[in-house]
Amino acid sequence: MSGTAYKDFSKDELEYQYNPRESVPEYPELAKRRAEASRKARSALKSWLNVPYGSSPREILDIYPADKPGGPVLIYIHGGYWRTGSKDDNCNFAPAFVHRGVTVVLVEYDLCPKVGVTDIVRQTRASIAWVYRNIMRYSGNPSKLYVSGHSAGGHLTAMALAHDWEKEGLPRNLIKGAVATSGVYDLEMVMQISVNEQVRMTPEIARENSPFLHPPLPICPVIVAVGGAEPKGWQQMSEDYFRLCKERGLNCQYLIVPGANHYTMSEHLADANSPLTQAMFKQMGL
Repeated sequence: MSGTAYKDFSKDELEYQYNPRESVPEYPELAKRRAEASRKARSALKSWLNVPYGSSPREILDIYPADKPGGPVLIYIHGGYWRTGSKDDNCNFAPAFVHRGVTVVLVEYDLCPKVGVTDIVRQTRASIAWVYRNIMRYSGNPSKLYVSGHSAGGHLTAMALAHDWEKEGLPRNLIKGAVATSGVYDLEMVMQISVNEQVRMTPEIARENSPFLHPPLPICPVIVAVGGAEPKGWQQMSEDYFRLCKERGLNCQYLIVPGANHYTMSEHLADANSPLTQAMFKQMGL
C-alpha cells in the first residue's frame, strides 16, 4: 500500500472513500432505475417544464405544483459532482412531496468543465432568488421556501445557506429550512481524486466555494443527512459540516439513513414513510 495521501487515506483509498461510483459498483443500474422513476413522475404530475431563470440554456427549472396553493415550496438541486446529472433524471421523489401539499422545483445548471464550481454556485443562488420572486405565479408561497440538494447539490445547498441574501434586496431569512444529503463539503479533497479531471478544482476555487470557509448563516433549521452504507470518509464530511452548523448556532439535525448508499438516498427520499422524508415533512410543518 502506498503512503498516506490525504486524510489518512492512501491515493488508492481516496477513490473508494470520495468517488461514489467506485464504492457503489451497481451505480449504473441504480441510476437507470432513478431515471425511469423520474420519467414516470414527469409524465404523471402537473408541471411547468424548462422555465428559464437565467440566460444560459441550462439555467432552467421544472415546477411541480401542489393541488392547493399556499403550501411549502421545495427547491431541489441535483448532484453529479458538478459534472453530470440533470433535473429530468432526479425528480423521482416529487410525487411523495406534491401529494403532501408541497410545490417542488427542480433546478438545472451548467456543468463542469464547461463552467467552474464558482459559476454553478452563482447559478443555483440565482435560481433560488428567481423562485422567491416568481413562484406566486405558479401558485407557490414565497414565504415558505425550503432548499435541498444531494451530493454536489448538498454543497450548493450549503453555499445557499452561506449567502447574504440582503445584498440582493431579498429577506435575510428567505430560506425557511434546508436539507443537505450526502454533500460534497471538502473541496480540497476533490483535487485529490479522478473526478477533478472534469471539475478542475483549484486551491483558489476551493477557497472561494468551501462551506467550511464560508459557513452557514443561522437563518433556518438545517438537516444534514448521509447514508449509513456510505464510506467512512464520505460520512466524515457530513459529520464535520454538521459540527460546523452546530458551532455556528444553527438549529441542526444529523440524520444517518440506515442502509442507504450514495445512490439509494434518492429512493429513500421518494418514500413518504422513510426517516429522511419524514424529517423533511416535519421541518416544513406537515
